Amino acid sequence: MAQTNANYARRIRRKRGVRKKIFGTPERPRLTIFRSNKHMYAQVVDDLSGRTLAAAGTATKSGGAGGNIDAAVQIGQQIGEKAKAAGVEQVAFDRNGFRYHGRVKALADAAREAGLKF
Repeated sequence: MAQTNANYARRIRRKRGVRKKIFGTPERPRLTIFRSNKHMYAQVVDDLSGRTLAAAGTATKSGGAGGNIDAAVQIGQQIGEKAKAAGVEQVAFDRNGFRYHGRVKALADAAREAGLKF
């Protein structure tokens, strides 16, 4: 089922509230996620310099199977490993307006297990 304009507008409103409070610094960059029906993406972003320090997603060749919890766990592990390789220990979690359950929670838990602190 396609996403309706009302659902999208509600998520964007929630996203604005979250982004008011969260800002990625070089010491503590922002771990942001995006969830679609087919795929899931995660990025570690330094907002001061506007640079992406690490990225992972299911749409890439090394990504997971798509839009399920198993894929979210794989992306969480990948982003944790890539962030650690980039020298990032702590992040601020930006759920991007999505509710913290299901795939979003699975990705966050896997990133924590991979060594990120948030």
